[in-house]
Amino acid sequence: MMQEKLSTQLKFIRAEKGLSLEELSLKTRIGAERLARFENGTELPNEEQMLRLSNALEIPVSNLVDGIQA
Repeated sequence: MMQEKLSTQLKFIRAEKGLSLEELSLKTRIGAERLARFENGTELPNEEQMLRLSNALEIPVSNLVDGIQA
């Protein structure tokens, strides 16, 4: 369930911020291919990656894991 919420939220928030996978990759230092796997729900980010994502997207981590809209 968390994986589904996370993938949906990550994709939604990235689009709301107007960022491509490549742009988010540069901001987070996480490969675009890995980010795509997060968005597709085939992989979960670790704690450090979650922090990088929340910082780059300028949102609390809870917005990603709890399904709160940005």
